[in-house]
Amino acid sequence: MKLGTTLFLKMAVILIGIPVLALCIFVVPGIANFAAELYPDMAYLKSLVLIDLYASAIPFYFALYQAFKLLSYIDKNKAFSELSVRALKTIKNCAITISSLYVAGMPLFYLMAERDDAPGIILIGMVVIFASMVIAVFAAVLQRLLQEAIDIKSENDLIV
Repeated sequence: MKLGTTLFLKMAVILIGIPVLALCIFVVPGIANFAAELYPDMAYLKSLVLIDLYASAIPFYFALYQAFKLLSYIDKNKAFSELSVRALKTIKNCAITISSLYVAGMPLFYLMAERDDAPGIILIGMVVIFASMVIAVFAAVLQRLLQEAIDIKSENDLIV
């Protein structure tokens, strides 16, 4: 396969990371300050919101890095290798981690939505949870299919 055939997908991975970085820099502190303003008697909410949102950014960027590596494996004709299976497994684990962090932070979303009378805040949290679970299931299915293809390929190599 020619080098650069996955260039568009690599650029898409990079372009996905840039807005999330901008959100982490500009929006997340505002959300934490908003939570602190809603509950001035619970000042620790600001820290909890910051920890939850920034902690979910770490596996997100790690999954993007794994996707970039997976695309590099495809460029190098190593798509059907254990390296690709490991990258998919890591992406699956990162998606599960992100979903778990948002499930753990759901009470924070509930508190903010209750005080501000904005049920859309809870909906945003649920969308992130379900989107990351869909990614985890998709990565798990691809991981299993790729592992079975590798097993079949190695069987055929042994027969010939």
